[in-house]
Amino acid sequence: MTSDTEPPKYIVWLDIDNTLYPPSMKIHDLMAERIYAYFRSLDLDAETLANRYYKDYGLALRGLIRHHQIDPLDFDRKCDGALPLDDVLKPNPDTIQLLKDFDRKKTRVWALTNGTSFHANRVLKVLGLSEYIEEIVFCDYPSPDFSCKPEPFFYQQALNQAGVTDPSKCYFIDDSLKNVVAAKKLGWGSCVLYRESTPDPSNP
Repeated sequence: MTSDTEPPKYIVWLDIDNTLYPPSMKIHDLMAERIYAYFRSLDLDAETLANRYYKDYGLALRGLIRHHQIDPLDFDRKCDGALPLDDVLKPNPDTIQLLKDFDRKKTRVWALTNGTSFHANRVLKVLGLSEYIEEIVFCDYPSPDFSCKPEPFFYQQALNQAGVTDPSKCYFIDDSLKNVVAAKKLGWGSCVLYRESTPDPSNP
């Protein structure tokens, strides 16, 4: 908590998947394989329904819970929990240094993810970033009607958890345009869409 005379700190919110590591690591593809397999295990049209539920509800899981009454923890074990993160992800010295360089007297660094606490902590540990993230705001899969990005309520929950009263003090980085736009509409300060730069093979 800040004192009456101490100015409130800025807070940097970092998405985790495909932001703290590059999409070229193909974790998203490995996740999609497991999600589609889960849909098929329920005799559902995997690609069509998974994409529709993601578009309609922010996460394919929420559509499964709403329309097929599945156990979210079973889904998490077989999808996020089954990812071979240790085999794919490696610490990136540049990312580690970037998080080290934040002036913690002026800035707080939190994570904001649509994954679970278990998945988020697992990724951060593999990347060597756990000690540089103050707290994680995550999705509570077992909770009925849990919220997620880009829903306004999820962002408000994040502000409440961090004790933030002025959203303009928030800086947000995410790989999803709709998540960035949602935060900006709620008055968050600088909202950045992360895209991995792809080298031009004709211009090494």
